[in-house]
Amino acid sequence: MGLLDFARNIGTKLFGNEEEAPEKITQHIEDNNPGVSDLKVEVKDGVATLSGQADSAEAREKAILMTGNTEGIESVVDNISAPESTEEVSYYEVQSGDSLWKIAEKTIGNGADYEKIFEANREVIIDPDKIFPGQKLRIPAAA
Repeated sequence: MGLLDFARNIGTKLFGNEEEAPEKITQHIEDNNPGVSDLKVEVKDGVATLSGQADSAEAREKAILMTGNTEGIESVVDNISAPESTEEVSYYEVQSGDSLWKIAEKTIGNGADYEKIFEANREVIIDPDKIFPGQKLRIPAAA
């Protein structure tokens, strides 16, 4: 499963039907302000298409993750313009029983670095105690 593919039946419940999905997803992204302007969201058959201008590659990635980690979305088509990434980032799909500490141990090598994962996903994970299996997270390069 790549960055743009997600589990449709899990995630944050933002909308009740697909007709209201674009407005709800747009509001969710704008409320958490990952740095995307002129955002346009379209949703058809569980596929969300995003367009707009991102201030950074990180803002683009967060908008994609915020959209894909929404219940009812199974993939994201990325048409957001953004500068090239200047940092090495990988992605992790949360497994059953994971915590940010465990994810940091697996990916960065030190559980105490869980705050780095939280900071890299601040707009994606509103509460660090509420992650769920199938959710995708940005993992920063080890410092």
